[in-house]
Amino acid sequence: MEGWHVIRFSDRPRRAWAALAGLVAVVLLSTGCTLPVIAPRTEGQGAAAAPGAAPTWRACPEVPDELVGRGAAGMRYECARIAVPRNWGAGATTGATAGPGAGETFEIALIRIRSNRQHDRIGSLVVNPGGPGASGVDTAVYLSFGSGFGGLPAAVTDRFDIVGFDPRGVARSSPVKCISDGDLDASFGYDPDPESQASFDGFVDLNRRVGQRCGAKYGDQLPLYGTEQAARDMDAVRAAVGDDKLTYLGYSYGTLLGATYAQLYPQRVRALVLDGAVDPRQQLIAGSESQAKGFERAFDNFSRWCAANAGRCPIAPDARGAVTSAIDKARVSPARGRDGREATSGWVFYAVISSLYTETGWQELARAIDALQGGDPTGVFTLADAYAGREEDGHYTNLFDANMAVNCADETEKPTRERIRQLQSQWRTTYPLFGPALAVGMLGCVEWPGGRDPYPTGRAVGAPPIVVVGTTGDPATPYEQTAALASMLGVGRVLTWEGEGHTAYPQTACVTEAVDAYLISLTVPRAGLRCPAR
Repeated sequence: MEGWHVIRFSDRPRRAWAALAGLVAVVLLSTGCTLPVIAPRTEGQGAAAAPGAAPTWRACPEVPDELVGRGAAGMRYECARIAVPRNWGAGATTGATAGPGAGETFEIALIRIRSNRQHDRIGSLVVNPGGPGASGVDTAVYLSFGSGFGGLPAAVTDRFDIVGFDPRGVARSSPVKCISDGDLDASFGYDPDPESQASFDGFVDLNRRVGQRCGAKYGDQLPLYGTEQAARDMDAVRAAVGDDKLTYLGYSYGTLLGATYAQLYPQRVRALVLDGAVDPRQQLIAGSESQAKGFERAFDNFSRWCAANAGRCPIAPDARGAVTSAIDKARVSPARGRDGREATSGWVFYAVISSLYTETGWQELARAIDALQGGDPTGVFTLADAYAGREEDGHYTNLFDANMAVNCADETEKPTRERIRQLQSQWRTTYPLFGPALAVGMLGCVEWPGGRDPYPTGRAVGAPPIVVVGTTGDPATPYEQTAALASMLGVGRVLTWEGEGHTAYPQTACVTEAVDAYLISLTVPRAGLRCPAR
């Protein structure tokens, strides 16, 4: 994730947006939205079950209503809240009283979606969209709309309850919020390649200010938002829904959560599908460079598509030249939107990032850059705001607050500003469009306060086979990480989609059939299975 508030490019649920393209066209376009928005967060709806206690479920049709205007036909939506220890290493689990958060709890929000057609129930399929910072409650709703809208196939929803949870610090689950709307605007609008020393120093100052504010608000509890703590929460979710073993579908950063769970609780794994793999062993610099390479490759794929489809791509034949020119022009003469906002180089850059998460976003980007050349930044803001979680009134969800808290709690590497400056220059040559931004994005955790709580990076000894899905054109979790995660776990089986965009299931029949068979019957995909793009 990238930017002062993130380590690498965000895994905001673009895959859910793409999966529900049909539903979006029918339900949301009338409201002026082109992509699903995050639902308003409501805290304190019902008491949270105490740690280890069974939750109280209540009907919650208002959640799909807020998200997409209605619930899916034939689906029932129920919500609950459970309490989990803030610090699984203190208090409730060990009897110790020392350490931050000892004896205190976080609330975890759950949604359970059950089909009226359900038969021969296997259990619950727990889902997480990644981020970190994206809502699993929202994603479960999106996935409940069925294969006709790009959601989960009936073969799965007929056999499983679909369970989504917002991880600790995210959305409805004791959300962490310490970054002001003004600072988020400043970050997203900042030059993605602050080349002069003064501009670089200004970015450092912005990161430092945010870190100080978050440190002042949360202090020594910041490390408690890390991945290992959240993976232990997942076992509380498993127990709350009454399953002896976990069946799990994790996208993007959700693959890291799933991999961590498998290492902590290998005997409690029934089936894990990890789609859009994160290599847990990559340190900050290696991970950032991997994403720079992945986004450059995805942008090259977009450029080739543009040149071959000039009738659908108004910036053909030289898409890279058009985008680079648009970013350069925005540095000195940004177009102004109807609300007075300036489409600075940062906003143009994040429109590009947003569009590369799905192949359907390519045409959106081409149209947005073409319109920007004519002085209209509306399309740029639509794409960038969707990525950033910026709402129409200028307020932000807590996506990137949580993103920062989790990433920085996990990260052990802390390069110097001088090293980051060197990498910015080097990666400008190797990865000209995305490298500098990925380099300076590392400043976020350099200036972040609090301790670190790194997750484990070992084998899932005793776990059954785990399916790891990779997409060859994935920008955010480059394909090379797929085999790396499978190998680290020791029980991973790679399933490859030769497609574009971020994550694969359930976009094609080949991938869908393989994953469905594994989830339902525990049939592991054959070794080396590669699914064609179409």
